[in-house]
Amino acid sequence: MLNLFDPILDDLSANPVSLTPRRYGMVVACDNGLLEVSGLSIPVGSLCRVLQGSTETLSAEVIGFRNGRTLMMLLGDSVLLRPGARVRPEGRPGMLPVGDAFLGRAVDGEGQPIDGLGPIHSRMEWPSGGIRTGALDRSPVRQSFDVGIRALNAMTTFGIGQRIGIMAGSGVGKSVLLDMIAHGAEAEIVVVGLIGERAREVSDFVEKHMNTTKRHRTVVVAVPADHAPNLRLRGAMLATSMAEHFRAQGKKVLLILDSLTRCAHAAREIGLLLGEPGAARGYPPSALAMITKLVERAGNSAASGGSITGIYTVLADGDSQDDPVVDTARSILDGHIVLSRDLAQRGQYPAIDIAASLSRVMNDIVAPEHEKLARQFRALVANYEANRDLVLMGAYRAGADAQLDRAIAMHEQLVAFLCQARGEVIRLDDCVAQLTHLLQ
Repeated sequence: MLNLFDPILDDLSANPVSLTPRRYGMVVACDNGLLEVSGLSIPVGSLCRVLQGSTETLSAEVIGFRNGRTLMMLLGDSVLLRPGARVRPEGRPGMLPVGDAFLGRAVDGEGQPIDGLGPIHSRMEWPSGGIRTGALDRSPVRQSFDVGIRALNAMTTFGIGQRIGIMAGSGVGKSVLLDMIAHGAEAEIVVVGLIGERAREVSDFVEKHMNTTKRHRTVVVAVPADHAPNLRLRGAMLATSMAEHFRAQGKKVLLILDSLTRCAHAAREIGLLLGEPGAARGYPPSALAMITKLVERAGNSAASGGSITGIYTVLADGDSQDDPVVDTARSILDGHIVLSRDLAQRGQYPAIDIAASLSRVMNDIVAPEHEKLARQFRALVANYEANRDLVLMGAYRAGADAQLDRAIAMHEQLVAFLCQARGEVIRLDDCVAQLTHLLQ
């Protein structure tokens, strides 16, 4: 019976007890969720509570300073907020809750449970911005990462510690593809950040993945689109910090963040609110810099032997691959998977555009024969798509191009190879064997 209290006692012993008198500030201005507080000097990133009477409180986060006052952004609605309300700091500045107690749970951007399974007893913390390491402290990507999807395993093989972006417009199947990866990937820990997405998607994902045998090694951080921008950004940092914590334990972690674009939107809102000038499509420099900082935290750790394989969705506004967020993400990621609306409209799911997709580490982690077959497959698909209109109109005469003749003859087989049912899982070795059988 006494063993039930061991986790709580361990958490208490791991954190020093502070006897410092509690300080309070006072709300002197409020403009669209942005608070100005006097009398409270605390670091950026600190979490605070705005006292509403004797029991009710509002959460706020420090985002800057101006004219001797502390600027805070509410993490919720400003309903019932009054002038002169007292504000007190809470927790350690710049630290987020982590720990094994979060496994099997779904939490919000503050680390509070949203699954109705009771409180989470964990006082372990991790820096919200991560622990900075040198470039040589990261071990290279040398092992393949099995995601259970034939098109990805065979044509754009992932590596353990790689950062991959899934890029597409709205309604093309990003969330479904992530659902398949979360279901079929071989990882010791899965951390899922659902940032700025629909509340219905959050509910569906939690229902599907938190009621399976993988629940005990899965953490879901969910902050829907109707929440405050700093809470959305805090949710992305919490998911990444959670993954870093498990990597430090030597675990092989899969981090899924849906979506990186919503994080950039949240950073844009905060930047513009603080007076930063908007650059490309209204994104201030800090919003695009946030993408780099967030993505660079994933990877392999030479010290612990653990890894974070990061998969990030990127919403291409208007299906444009020249969107600033898409362009920035593509330049920093180790590969990108492009989903095509045209392929989705033809009924090909997942709608992966193989010719436009790329894994930058594939050549380092697969056998030469596998690499050769993947190039052949890619060439056949690209050749057919380039001449598809001619073929459909009957303007192409067989025999004019041997490579195109083969692509036309194998077209149905190539499409069937790229398609996969939603609940189907195909292991990497089987994918390579099927690719070899198809092309040889």
